[in-house]
Amino acid sequence: MKLSDFDYDLPEKLIAQTPLLERETSRLLVLNKDTKEIKHQKFTDMINYLKRGDSLVLNDTRVLPARLFGIKTDTFAKIEILLLEQLENDKWEVLFKPAKKIYIGTTISFGDGKLEAVCLEKFEDGTAIIQLKYTGILMEILNELGEMPLPPYITETLSDQERYQTVYAKAVGSAAAPTAGLHFTESLLTQIKNKGINLVFITLHVGLGTFRPVMNEDLTEHNMHAEYYIMNEKSAEILNQTKENNKRIFAVGTTSTRVLESNINEHGYFKAKSGWTDIFIYPPYKYKAIDGLITNFHLPKSTLLMLISALVDQDTILSTYQEAINEEYRFFSFGDAMFILSE
Repeated sequence: MKLSDFDYDLPEKLIAQTPLLERETSRLLVLNKDTKEIKHQKFTDMINYLKRGDSLVLNDTRVLPARLFGIKTDTFAKIEILLLEQLENDKWEVLFKPAKKIYIGTTISFGDGKLEAVCLEKFEDGTAIIQLKYTGILMEILNELGEMPLPPYITETLSDQERYQTVYAKAVGSAAAPTAGLHFTESLLTQIKNKGINLVFITLHVGLGTFRPVMNEDLTEHNMHAEYYIMNEKSAEILNQTKENNKRIFAVGTTSTRVLESNINEHGYFKAKSGWTDIFIYPPYKYKAIDGLITNFHLPKSTLLMLISALVDQDTILSTYQEAINEEYRFFSFGDAMFILSE
């Protein structure tokens, strides 16, 4: 497969800049991956495609207010920093903007000195390692000084920071939201549970891979950035029972998908584990864990578009995207949703 196989043209007006007033009022494009039939529905209609005993897998990661704006203490130049991954002893992997102004030993001050960052290392891929210095509780400081790290294609200001969190987010550690989950409300989750569908929670902390474009035309040369995930005993048990009972597993989002496929590829079944995954899913990958996927509409040439293309095929996905464009669906993080399944 080639990178150019996953390109398409999107009118800029279809990039959703703000979330809808009500999460569950998004539209839902339903694609039958066997017949290739398309239906245009409301997001709440997704419950009609779930059956008792099925499992719906959601990523409960919570986004850090990881974008910070500060100044260099020597030149007072303005610096933006994006926290990507917490290491040890208050060391973090980060992205700087502009990176060329940062050197090893540079100190950046945030909030009149409430928080400081010292650059320890810089790497060719644009990332760096910093040491944070502060007094008090880091999360409280980040909640005060930080902003949600919205993708670069969103230019509007987010008035309610919680709208870039899922309603079930609890495990703090992501640099970006698992956006397929943004459509769910507590009410809809209760309806799903009352229908006899298992709500299964896993964690994958979204990292640098979300921000890194594919640069190689030959996909075999692309290396995915590793991300940390957790599957607990209860979740593994429910998923194994779902398989044993010949019921279906549906992933909410590409992040949940990557956890499930990584885990089952390693063990042949679902096993409680915490660890790292750098799985890169693209055609002709054969899915082993999931039977369907709820996801948003993804950027051209992105690893996320490749992942969903492996569930059907890239020609069908691209023709389905063209229909979504013709029907003026809203695209990307705050956009509408797509449900890929066999009926």
